[in-house]
Amino acid sequence: MQELERAETELVVPPPSRRRAVAGVVVSGVAVAGCVLWARHQDKPTLPQDAGDWALLALGVGVYGLTILVRGWRWHEILRFAHVGHQRPDAYGLVTVGYMGNNVLPARGGELLRIFLLAERSSARRREVLGTILTERMLDAGALVVLFALLTALDVGGSPAGRTPAYIAGGLLVALLAAMAVYLRVRMTGRLEGFADRVRPVARASRLLLTRRGAELAVATAVVWLAESVIFWLVGASIGLAISVLESTLVVVLASFFALIPAAPGYVGTYDAAVLFALRALDVPGSAAIGAALLFRLVIFVPVTLAGLGLMFARYGGLRAALRRSAQPDALPASARAAQPESPLAGSRHG
Repeated sequence: MQELERAETELVVPPPSRRRAVAGVVVSGVAVAGCVLWARHQDKPTLPQDAGDWALLALGVGVYGLTILVRGWRWHEILRFAHVGHQRPDAYGLVTVGYMGNNVLPARGGELLRIFLLAERSSARRREVLGTILTERMLDAGALVVLFALLTALDVGGSPAGRTPAYIAGGLLVALLAAMAVYLRVRMTGRLEGFADRVRPVARASRLLLTRRGAELAVATAVVWLAESVIFWLVGASIGLAISVLESTLVVVLASFFALIPAAPGYVGTYDAAVLFALRALDVPGSAAIGAALLFRLVIFVPVTLAGLGLMFARYGGLRAALRRSAQPDALPASARAAQPESPLAGSRHG
């Protein structure tokens, strides 16, 4: 039984890969080196000059705080749909903790923290929490693909990534939604029962994507990404950068896609290279581009990291303690264990 628990735990959260960690550091190193070599041939970075400029950055921090709250509300709604019992403050707090973890831990470790911490504070298994986070990521990916396709169609910045990636991404999104719809139709006929039993704990939350509530959350997700575009526009305005919100959206979308590349914690190098690449396509001078990239990282990485660390110590027992507890088997609380089948691979109590 212990071997089964260990295998199931590793299925949900694979052991850390040293090869992947090394590859991420190498990728980040190459990206940082490329950024530095390019920056050496530019004028010194443009930075805010007066109190009004710094106020725009402070406003950007405030807007980013609102986007975190919306993301917390979105996760709360997904958790409710998946019947994952939880306290509302944890939905908001652990989103902040997750962003902190992604910024300081390798391999998007913040998502693992969310899985471990919510699982031990609720009656859900880790794979069930994982399913809700995967649903979040699918909503984010869908919104980014749609925005990328629209920006490409409008030829914003001359479509610096070309039109082919937008066509491929759009096709994959349509194919994914179609596959989900076909799978549900086949399940209604009573087929694929064995496969359904195995994936149900993880896949349950994703059914939300095919409902009206899922469509509403998709719209909310798109609004969140547009809000991040406004943040970059505010950053640009603080240094006199004359770009539109639509052009700022291009920067945010490309940076978010580049963040998918395995890299060091905080997407060091890859995220910055994407911002510089997009701004270069918008004909932004090198000094202003460097300043905007540095300030944007300051606004969207530093405050949420500090807030997440504060929450980790004040509410969740500290980062080191959480990582130590994460090595324990994926077990239900005693109050819920009696209602659980002997092995979760045999089915799910939520159907």
